[in-house]
Amino acid sequence: MKARLADIAAHADVSEATVSRVLNGKPGVAEATREAVLTSLDILGYDRPSRLRRKTADLVGLIVPELTNPIFPAFAQIIETALARHQFTPVLCTQTPGGVHEDEYVQMLLDRGVAGIIYVSGQHADVTTDPERYTSLRERELPIVLVNGYQEGIDAPFISNDDVASMELALTHLVQLGHTQIGLAVGPERFVPVIRKIDGFRASMRALLGRDDVEELIERTMFSVEGGDTAAARLIEKGCTAVVCGSDLMALGAIRAARRAGKQVPADFSVVGYDDSPLIAFTDPPLTTVRQSVQAMAEAAVRALLDEIAGEPSPRAEYVFRPELVVRASTGAAPTR
Repeated sequence: MKARLADIAAHADVSEATVSRVLNGKPGVAEATREAVLTSLDILGYDRPSRLRRKTADLVGLIVPELTNPIFPAFAQIIETALARHQFTPVLCTQTPGGVHEDEYVQMLLDRGVAGIIYVSGQHADVTTDPERYTSLRERELPIVLVNGYQEGIDAPFISNDDVASMELALTHLVQLGHTQIGLAVGPERFVPVIRKIDGFRASMRALLGRDDVEELIERTMFSVEGGDTAAARLIEKGCTAVVCGSDLMALGAIRAARRAGKQVPADFSVVGYDDSPLIAFTDPPLTTVRQSVQAMAEAAVRALLDEIAGEPSPRAEYVFRPELVVRASTGAAPTR
């Protein structure tokens, strides 16, 4: 039920302006007065704005796609630690194929009165998804922050890795090593990071090698070891001497495919991963990869959410973080023919 300022003001014995300031989270109201207004709101049976509802243990939802890709546990650990430092209890919700859907998790979180939700590579990253699931949450005034997957029209802060710059870094490195037949192995093109990687790949191949005929060098499979294996096998058949992968797991699959084809990495075939997942420096060979700024991105997501919860909304924009190329032993000079 929508609150009437006059009724609340009369019950709490304050002005309507004071009630408005409390309901809108404005400063300058004594704590005792604020509590009197909120108590009157409860007694009169009105719904509190979501940011003013009593939270059990100040819960915050954290929704991630799955935990088999090491990059997602890395995000989760940093976000959970940062939330705990500010006395918020994270509730980790992991999506798995055939498991609980994101929308079901959100309903569970709403039932528990969470203070806000952070999404990492959620449905918002899928351009075919309906953004209404997020706009409806904002209409309820629930603070949300979305990581890696921008969609226009959602009233929330976005935190993203610069996927276009990632391709520029990887391709510049490979071109400097003498490679000209370079492939790209990514996941399904309905995801925003994939679309941006493909755009960056095309732009960098044009700028660095003057090539526009790159469509046959792009393989869209799955973000998995098997997906990387399949993509690399096809690219090797097409004569590629190097591949840039959309994830470190895909890169491991690409190395497997190269070895099955009788090629040495990097003497015959160079592989660049993506994410710089934990332990990836200890693979055979240690993987050259594009490192997401996971620490900075995760902390920025938490800061943005805490500002939203405190009634001090972050500017509505996409905050894009610059990646870093980490050169190890999976890339080398192009083989001579």
